[in-house]
Amino acid sequence: MRIAVPNKGRLHEPTIDLLERAGLHLENGADRKLYADTVDPDVSVLFARAADIPEYVADGAADMGITGYDQVREARVDDVSELLDLEFGRCRLVLAAPEDGNIEGVADLAGATVATEFPNITADFFAETGVEPDIVEVSGATELTPHVEMADAIVDITSTGTTLKMNRLAELEDVLSSSVRLFAREDVLENPKVEEVRTALASVKQAEGKRYMMMNVPRAKLDDVRDVIPGLGGPTVMDIADEGPNGEPTATTEDGDAKVAVHAVVNERDVFETITEVKKAGASDILVTEIERLVE
Repeated sequence: MRIAVPNKGRLHEPTIDLLERAGLHLENGADRKLYADTVDPDVSVLFARAADIPEYVADGAADMGITGYDQVREARVDDVSELLDLEFGRCRLVLAAPEDGNIEGVADLAGATVATEFPNITADFFAETGVEPDIVEVSGATELTPHVEMADAIVDITSTGTTLKMNRLAELEDVLSSSVRLFAREDVLENPKVEEVRTALASVKQAEGKRYMMMNVPRAKLDDVRDVIPGLGGPTVMDIADEGPNGEPTATTEDGDAKVAVHAVVNERDVFETITEVKKAGASDILVTEIERLVE
């Protein structure tokens, strides 16, 4: 099973980091190599330009791919299915025009010129609106084209909108929202290794922003503690295997009430408040750890 990943640019490092955290550690890989093995003998990695990855997968050079949704849409490839939104590399494709111009909306672009690095996505967008501009493909510096009279408007990628504002361009319409996705060719979807890879990557994403909380709780206080834990589903409660020399339980309160161990997964943003609340409810010996992977 070969996975195509970006060979450079802003998506390269986050993608490699995700594979590593998912347990697919790269071996024998280097910056100038086209391929790298992983610790799984059945999985290898192919390094390619982000824009070429959809074609590599569709043509069979790779079985799975990791790249931006915008690149998949622009490639217009057939027989490719999205498996997972990896939730990084977020950006938008927007329609924009000069702030001081006379173009205020999509309807004003009939017969006008629109410059973009994404001619297919742009054509699909205008086909839905019924407006027919002249779409001109450019290879860079798209935001400059209205100021040198190459175009009346542009369709370009933005993350924060800062570059558009610096070039005195106003957003008119959202064209596409994008993030990095995992996808595969449809004829390999039944391969068990595809699901293994998807599950491994999903488990890393599911663990992000989560913490594993463990504590000891007097059995009599268990319901009170349960009520204040904002866990995924509900906490896990276990007896504490701790006995004295005569078989008597040693994990007890001063009043002789047996303690139980309570484990729960909580959102990181809730940890501070949760610790305060469970202590008030009677919990002790509270431990919070990071979660590397979470398979639901």
